[in-house]
Amino acid sequence: MRIVVKVGTSTLAHATGRMNIRHVEDLIKVLSDLKNAGHEVILVSSGAIGMGVGKLNLPGKPSDMPSKQAAAAVGQGRLMHLYDNAFAERGILTAQVLLTRDDLKNRTRFLNIRNTFSELLNWGVIPVVNENDTVSVNELKFSDNDNLASLLINPVEADLFVNLTTIGGVLDANPLENPDATIMPCIEDVRALNLDTLCGGKTSVGTGGMYSKLLSAHRVAQLGVPTAILPGCEPDVIPRLFAGETIGTWVRPEQRTVSRRKYWLAYQADPQGTLYLDTGAADAVRNHGKSLLPGGITEVHGSFEAGALVRLVYDRETVGVGLSNYNAADLLRIRGLKRHEVAAILGDAHYPEVVHRDNLLLDAAL
Repeated sequence: MRIVVKVGTSTLAHATGRMNIRHVEDLIKVLSDLKNAGHEVILVSSGAIGMGVGKLNLPGKPSDMPSKQAAAAVGQGRLMHLYDNAFAERGILTAQVLLTRDDLKNRTRFLNIRNTFSELLNWGVIPVVNENDTVSVNELKFSDNDNLASLLINPVEADLFVNLTTIGGVLDANPLENPDATIMPCIEDVRALNLDTLCGGKTSVGTGGMYSKLLSAHRVAQLGVPTAILPGCEPDVIPRLFAGETIGTWVRPEQRTVSRRKYWLAYQADPQGTLYLDTGAADAVRNHGKSLLPGGITEVHGSFEAGALVRLVYDRETVGVGLSNYNAADLLRIRGLKRHEVAAILGDAHYPEVVHRDNLLLDAAL
């Protein structure tokens, strides 16, 4: 089994920002045992800033971007040194892989990443992955390693996603509003959850919160990959899960999976614009596997070029995302029109579809 294990700073570090050595050693012991049992392991690990904070004797985690990046630059080497030495004591080699969103966005680099991971795993190496915080301003400020791990599931072709967190699992209600909320042992359909209600909204939970974890679980479920959201601070939590103990929260995969190409197209970049659909177009796209035609578009928002990723919306709900064959200016001219009317405006050299069904992913987890 090929397993992606993601661990966040809150699991690895004390409240001071400095590393919790006991938690790190427990994690390395468990992952080494998984490797020795014949599993292939990819570790997605935060903690570079925390290591830098400790080495620099800072009073806490910096708040400004230059200081965060500088602390990450100091800490990343030390974090990798810690992992490399600890795994080496157990006879296991590691490899450092630092990624940016652009690495996964560029198709050639994406394929190179896939080939590199394949070779490392064939050699019996545990790749240790992190965002390249020193140069990735947008990723460091807006994204998190939950997102990175969910995107990495695709090129490494993982069978299981284990997301370690500081709480016992996914609660069935927002604990700020319902103190009696209990952990859900299994989520059958993650798409059916209202994440804003359950998690208190994306912005309030912050980077790496449960909103982000469930969004990532939704994504990988589309590839047919299950997610285990586990209390990473408890001892031997992964072996206990494998032994059949009810612990944390399982998120089941979808039965109807999407192609890896569609997954890459949908999540390789943020949508650059929004197309609003009428009732007929929404039904055709959502329920009948049709492409989106100009006549079904009521509004065009944003400024984007042909080939950009756009969001499709009906009645204030996202239907999906897809690649637009037209730029925003042309779509404003042809929205709501039939094919012969489009030809009269744009000439014969035009696409019949605005978004072809082959370049469209429904129910995207954005």
